[in-house]
Amino acid sequence: MNKKEFFSAHDPNIISILQKSVIGIAGAGGLGSNIAISLTRAGIGKLIVADFDKIEPSNLNRQQFFTDQIGIPKVIALLENLNKISTFTKYQVHEIKLNEENIPFIYKDVDIMIEAFDKAEMKTMLIETWLTNFPNKPIIAASGLASWGKNELLHTRIIDNLYICGDEQTNLQAGISPMAPRVGIVANMQANLVLELLLDEKL
Repeated sequence: MNKKEFFSAHDPNIISILQKSVIGIAGAGGLGSNIAISLTRAGIGKLIVADFDKIEPSNLNRQQFFTDQIGIPKVIALLENLNKISTFTKYQVHEIKLNEENIPFIYKDVDIMIEAFDKAEMKTMLIETWLTNFPNKPIIAASGLASWGKNELLHTRIIDNLYICGDEQTNLQAGISPMAPRVGIVANMQANLVLELLLDEKL
């Protein structure tokens, strides 16, 4: 398959904008793996993804990995899967735990940052670090994606350059894992917002 065939459904102006864009994703789990796949299929030019976890059996109910990838670092498995979808996106992956010191270095060249963590303290750390170092670049976070149903509660809230997708209410319950439908919906809200921010500004 050539580039023309892969992008045959897109307007050339859209292709040009997306292929010049660089998007950062912090986390390669339920949100991050779904976001990366959607943006790859959309034709984003480059993705920078960081995560330090390895794939566990319990991840497979909502994350874009396979049984033969259990035990592999998530970013390595995700890179393998993304390359099977498209070679027209460039991928830069980092098997590392993100912190206040390395986030500005790893993601300095991105146009838009996406928060895709599970833990609230990591979400807060990323958002605060990003807005401190890159106040003029958007960051798209997620809050409230556990449970099932209640599609009508899902929304996007905007606070300057911070965008929050989800219901902002639902918390994880002990013994109940996030489920693929709601995780996938919120992840794709985040990915869709990336396209909106890139294209509405430049078309």
